[in-house]
Amino acid sequence: MRVAVVLSTYNQPRWLEKVLWGYAVQTHSDFEVVIADDGSGPETAAVIDQIRRETRLRVMHVWHEDRGFRKTEILNRAIVACDADYMIFSDGDTIPRDDFVAIHVRHAERRHYLSGGYLKLPMSVSEAITIDDIRTGRFADLGWLWRKGYRPGHRALRLLRSPLIAAIGDAITPTPPSFKGNNASTWREGILAVNGFDGDMGYGSLDRALGLRLVNLGYRPKRIRFRAPALHLDHGRPWRDPAGVQQNEHLIRTRIQRDGEIRARVGIAELESLPVVQPARSVGGDSDA
Repeated sequence: MRVAVVLSTYNQPRWLEKVLWGYAVQTHSDFEVVIADDGSGPETAAVIDQIRRETRLRVMHVWHEDRGFRKTEILNRAIVACDADYMIFSDGDTIPRDDFVAIHVRHAERRHYLSGGYLKLPMSVSEAITIDDIRTGRFADLGWLWRKGYRPGHRALRLLRSPLIAAIGDAITPTPPSFKGNNASTWREGILAVNGFDGDMGYGSLDRALGLRLVNLGYRPKRIRFRAPALHLDHGRPWRDPAGVQQNEHLIRTRIQRDGEIRARVGIAELESLPVVQPARSVGGDSDA
């Protein structure tokens, strides 16, 4: 099974570097990373090139020019650009624990999508995490995070490396599973069948809309909130549009559920041209990561 991790990003090179190191030290290493870049400047390309030199990660950089928030379009271009059988979706601001990919692959099931979650870090802890903390795994250790000032409350259970506790947590949590853009996975054939992400949607609920269409297609969600933890780095959201969020949540999502809609009206099939793939200036590296 060919696996790809699709990471969305926009002008957050410092955070992206930390996230990519998280993928460089995964216990399951047979996967490709596809960066869905919504128009970042040259600093992002420089970070990606550096990661290619310093790690063994296979990284594809899919980019289009900055013409406002077009996350759905660049995600669709990233999907088209790779040929993986199975796709894990996350963001360039969310660091995976070292077993993140392995858990997604282990629990992949036909006609299902996996619904994960994240723990949101404060800015002070986000900035304190170093590359060495990621390489050693300290950044995901509850004691280390506590000493840095993070107080996760009941969410601390998600950081315990106990398969039994994690399985019980996923079984009894009252939170309904949904397709979360920073921790979800499913089969590429399903994504193509629903025509990818909806180009009619701006910021807010674009990932959940894809999950609703997958359910209408016959897919079933499966929770891995406790089994596949990831840590979200703090940042502002200047692109957030409250009116657009309301339209997404109360008009488009309602329509999808009411009408049993399966395909996005403006999605992969409506892309005007092939993806713009930034050329790799180097192929892999010689580090011991």
